[in-house]
Order: sequence, then C-alpha cells, then structure tokens
Amino acid sequence: MKELGYYGFEVSDLQAWEKFAVDVVGMTIGRKDEKTLSLRLDEHAYRLVLEQGPADDVTFLGFDCGTDENLDALIQRLQQAGHSVEDRTGELAARRLVNRIAVVEDPLGIRVELFVGPTIAEAPFVSPVTKSGFVTEGLGAGHAVLVGPDRDALVNFYTLLGFEISDYIKQEVAPGVAIEFAFMHCNGRHHTLAFAGAPFPKRIDHFMVEVRDSTDVGLAYDRALDNGVPISRTLGLHPNDRMFSFYAATPSGFSMEYGHGGVEIGPDWEIAHYDHVSVWGHRPPAAEAPSH
Repeated sequence: MKELGYYGFEVSDLQAWEKFAVDVVGMTIGRKDEKTLSLRLDEHAYRLVLEQGPADDVTFLGFDCGTDENLDALIQRLQQAGHSVEDRTGELAARRLVNRIAVVEDPLGIRVELFVGPTIAEAPFVSPVTKSGFVTEGLGAGHAVLVGPDRDALVNFYTLLGFEISDYIKQEVAPGVAIEFAFMHCNGRHHTLAFAGAPFPKRIDHFMVEVRDSTDVGLAYDRALDNGVPISRTLGLHPNDRMFSFYAATPSGFSMEYGHGGVEIGPDWEIAHYDHVSVWGHRPPAAEAPSH
C-alpha cells in the first residue's frame, strides 16, 4: 500500500462543509455540483469527497496501491482471506479520476476503494489561508481514526492491505474503564489509520490534515474561533506521533485534527505502549480553565 489517497464522507450540509473546508481548513474546491463536493489539499485533483446524504459519517476511504501489480496482489490476498472484491474500473474509476479501482468492505462496513493512477490537477494548489501548505507528498492525505465494537477485526483486515502496527495507547477514561487504540502505518507517516474498540455513534472519530509550519496551526485555531466552529479538543501534543494539534468539530459532528510536526516511521522503529493520549492539552473546551 502506498498511501491514503482520499477521504469520503456523506454529509447533510454541503454548504456548511464548503465554508469549513475552505475558510477554516484552507482547502480549495476541486469539483462541485448539487450533490457532491471534492476538495484539494495539494497537487492532486482532490483529497476529500463529500456526498449529500443523512449519514454525516465516513462512507469510503481511497487507498493508492501505487502499481497495477500491487493492486492485483491485494485483490488476490483479500479474496483468499474470504473477502468479496468488486472491480469497479469503469464508471466509478471515471468518477474518482483514477485508472483502475476495486472495492471491498471493511469490518465497519466502510467501502475501501483500492486504486491506481490518481489524476494530478492542471492548476497548481494555492490555499486561500494556509501559507505553508499541507504535508502529503509520499505520506498521503493524512490519517483517520475509526471506532467500532471490534478493534482487532479492523487491525486484522487492514493488515491484509499491508498496514503495520506503529504503537498502542490504553488510556483510562473512568475508574476501571479504558479505551485501547491501535495505530497503523503504510508509509513514513506515523499512522494513516488508528482504531479504537468502543461504543460510538459514528464510524469515524476524526480525520487529520498536517501543515508544514506550526504557525499555521495557531492561525487555523484562530480561524475556527472567528468562524464559530466548536473546538472539540484544545491545542496539545500527542506522545506517540509527537503531533502538535487541535481538534475542531466538523459540520457533520465528528472532528478534524489540524496538526504539525508528526514524526515519521523509520527502519529502526520500535512498537511502543502508552497509557495516555496526550502529553499536554487536547482538553475539552470546558476543561481548559479551572473553575473558581
């Protein structure tokens, strides 16, 4: 697996998402019609696809397999493990602007789109507000944290796609109650996917975009506040990927993490176990200041 090529969300309010993605995040519009909006982060034709609908959740994730040979090998591996894989080269490939595409469902029912040959946009990417640009080259669109009843089933499925464990976090959220996260990578990005086994109203907790300069994190934080976007987690630092970031609530209710400085996986990487999600910060806004 090469990288996470794109996110796909079904959203109830395309207009609110457009304002959030462009004015706060700093994306630009790729394509737009009454029921679909695609958004750019870099030279690719798009990295985020929004489709009109009631779910307000992740519906598909697109993974760039790099070569036809890699795609063929993944299809064979999935089929041998008992998964149904459908070749959608044709109408879906044309819609996604890729050369080939095959689809399979993960244990959460998310459509996994395995593709090769993404389209590079003719026009250069210039963010309206993010000056340093987004970190995507060789690392993909960012990361997604998925939540479901069976974390290990997700880990096992994505291992078939070539993902490997980066590390684990087990944090106590109440006396005797802990949430366990597994973080997985497919390239140098510390994690492209992470999974938590927990009851949750949506299949996605958050998705992440990374910028090249920490100043852009602060400026985005201010833009979120200025635009009335709820901050779901304040500025903070993670112990495992060392990402300096904050979380903002999207118009669909799940969060977006906006960060800088994530470490990259190298050949000598060792799997670690942590008992806390954040070194500092990342507090719910109500917990930002002590009451008197």
